[in-house]
Amino acid sequence: MIIKLAVGECTLNIVSAYASHAGLDEEVKRCFWERLDEIVRQVLPAEKLFIGGDFNGHIGSTTGGYGEVHGGFGFGERNGGGTSLLDFAKAFGLVIANSSFPKRQGHLVTFQNAVARTQIDYLLLRRCDIGLCKDCKVIPGEILVTQHRLLVMDIGIMFKRKKRSARGRPRIR
Repeated sequence: MIIKLAVGECTLNIVSAYASHAGLDEEVKRCFWERLDEIVRQVLPAEKLFIGGDFNGHIGSTTGGYGEVHGGFGFGERNGGGTSLLDFAKAFGLVIANSSFPKRQGHLVTFQNAVARTQIDYLLLRRCDIGLCKDCKVIPGEILVTQHRLLVMDIGIMFKRKKRSARGRPRIR
């Protein structure tokens, strides 16, 4: 799903994605990445792009050759789904915001159940817009669905103020 917002002179494109889980066929996973690829290609380079979703992959705690997209502050060990996400981010010049800020372990875990604590939900934005991202973290006390935790990103967008023109007669003191 993609939502396009016009905010002042800026256009924001917000994409929500849900990747296939690890147990599904490789063809289903390939179709997901192709559809997401099509959506991202439709966004103009001058517009802001934010992608958030459950990618069902682990990017791991180290950059491991993906220093331009992985900030070095992930969780756990990388798997195939995480590598696919990192390759996708690298291909489109995106950065994974979750991995760009040092956090305690509790503020990195996006999915928790009785068996495991993992990071599978991610927020991405264009590398050129990383300066807009002030923070990205998990809110540990907020549980969305039964096992997912709320992941938030603080964005700072500056607007140009229009100068007021003098209307009518000037005031004289």
